[in-house]
Amino acid sequence: MTSASELRSGKGHRDENFPVASWIIHPRHRALILAFYNFVRTADDIADHATLAAKDKLAFLDLLEAELLGKGDTQPEAVNLRRALAERSMPPRHALDVLIAFRMDVTKLRYENWDEVIHYCRYSAMPVGRFMLDVHGESTSTWAASDALCAGLQINNHLQDCGKDYHNLNRVYLPRDALEAVGASMEALGESRAPAPLLQCLQSLAARTELLLNESKSLAAEVKDFRLGLEISVIQAFADRIVRLLKVRDPLSERVHLNPVELLAFSTGGVAGEMIRRAVGLHPQSRPAAGA
Repeated sequence: MTSASELRSGKGHRDENFPVASWIIHPRHRALILAFYNFVRTADDIADHATLAAKDKLAFLDLLEAELLGKGDTQPEAVNLRRALAERSMPPRHALDVLIAFRMDVTKLRYENWDEVIHYCRYSAMPVGRFMLDVHGESTSTWAASDALCAGLQINNHLQDCGKDYHNLNRVYLPRDALEAVGASMEALGESRAPAPLLQCLQSLAARTELLLNESKSLAAEVKDFRLGLEISVIQAFADRIVRLLKVRDPLSERVHLNPVELLAFSTGGVAGEMIRRAVGLHPQSRPAAGA
């Protein structure tokens, strides 16, 4: 069998919409975080592979899980993560949860409603935040705000890449009931510019995602680790900016990703804002989750 490594897309941790094991994070955590990232990225690339048959995708995902659990040593990403977790006496629970989402990507191409999308995020995105919190020894009481941030990041990505997901994978994360409510069709995702009903649907979903992101505003203040708090503030700044773009732009025809200048500006702003907040002892509270 081909190694899962050979199925990688070439995308790395520096290509994501959010920082992964950036310079902000303490060096003692970076090797473990990168091992987790490489495992997740490999599994994601398998699920999204353009030519691999569904049964082969599922077989590779099963193989990664088996080797993560110690049943074999042929897949480097699984073996490396297994060893890195063992060094810290951490269980593989979050990596196993993410594999559930990638199996869903292989077998589920449509989502009926917002609750189904959030259920997907429970496995695709929330375990990543929970893993980061566990790495830093944070309390599980921080999970609720982290879950909101990670789900918001995931849905931002769904909206940004809705055309590409439809074109390349025939996968639509936009809830069917949200499309039907405004008379939009899934097929419109194949057009070069979003027709008015589809644009209305996309922007209403962005507004709902903004409410979800508002639930995570307290997270940076809730974590004890100073560096992790800075990293969260940067990620929050990125997510907030992207959702604002999605509320007013068409992701099929306009830029809804941050350019290098914006990445630098929002990184600097996020770090500075969190440092000031901690210096003066402010404790931001999450906002009500109306409609989320």
